[in-house]
Amino acid sequence: MKILSATLALAAALGFAGAASAQDYPNRPITMVVPFAAGGPTDTVARLVAESMSKTLGQQVLVENVGGAGGTRGAGQVAKAAPDGYTVLLHHIGQATAATLYRKLPYNPATDFEAVGLVTAVPMTMIAKTGLAPQSTPELVSFVKANKDKVTYGNAGVGSASHLCGMLFMSAVGAQMTTVPYQGTGPAMNDLVGGQIDLMCDQTTNTTGQIKGGKVKVYAVTTKDRVKSLAEVPTFQEGGLKDFEVAVWHGVYAPKGTPKAVVDKLNAAIDTALNDPKVIARFADLGTEPEPANRRSAAFHKDFVIAEITKWKPVIQAAGVYAD
Repeated sequence: MKILSATLALAAALGFAGAASAQDYPNRPITMVVPFAAGGPTDTVARLVAESMSKTLGQQVLVENVGGAGGTRGAGQVAKAAPDGYTVLLHHIGQATAATLYRKLPYNPATDFEAVGLVTAVPMTMIAKTGLAPQSTPELVSFVKANKDKVTYGNAGVGSASHLCGMLFMSAVGAQMTTVPYQGTGPAMNDLVGGQIDLMCDQTTNTTGQIKGGKVKVYAVTTKDRVKSLAEVPTFQEGGLKDFEVAVWHGVYAPKGTPKAVVDKLNAAIDTALNDPKVIARFADLGTEPEPANRRSAAFHKDFVIAEITKWKPVIQAAGVYAD
């Protein structure tokens, strides 16, 4: 009986301590891990959101870039972190596609994290070196089919958004290009601007400036409707590629077991950031916008990730592209 009483007392004490900890949260800086190199599109989104969240939470949200292995290195680091809300992950669509892309993934994207909230869904653009001959999407499709292996397509590595977009494009046109993987979006973009590769498909957060500056040629956006900041650029569907649609959604995650009260505080800070005029304006400059209010809850985010894993699994399996 004494042992039972002591056990119950200990459990109650631990529960009180957990509640008190959540109530005081945060009382020190928070690390937001971005699983890609600094300067890339996901890093840009993270830094905008982190700056606003810092003001709301009263503690600095510090962005840490942990690149490598298509985003799985950084995600794995967060999955193993203490579930106290002081280490979180901002990841894109790769959080869902990694479940199928990687044969030996050291974590489960569906069960090893607490979904905190979606942030934004970024459109993508198919861009090329300025000297590439085709002038429209139909001409590009014909050009790729006629030249196949001679056309070089750069991406930021296996599992990256640019890799996924490339797979969809090659599947849609029925022709394989020579794929050139890079260690991040920055090096790939540098080589595209320099004319070392022919094509690249990447997020508007990374391509809008290059397009408007005339440093690359743009063929289409990957969304159903045209992008406001690139209104002159047609969609792939307008160019004849029916049902070609992909946007790179971003969300925030905490390690599994993070107290609900902590997740709720993080979610509220994200919601405030997405209503911040500065964030909204900067997102618009980059060709995107905050997720609608009805898609920002932790519950919606959790279900959405599972649905995206299911959606992308057959696409990746049909392409036959895997990573160890």
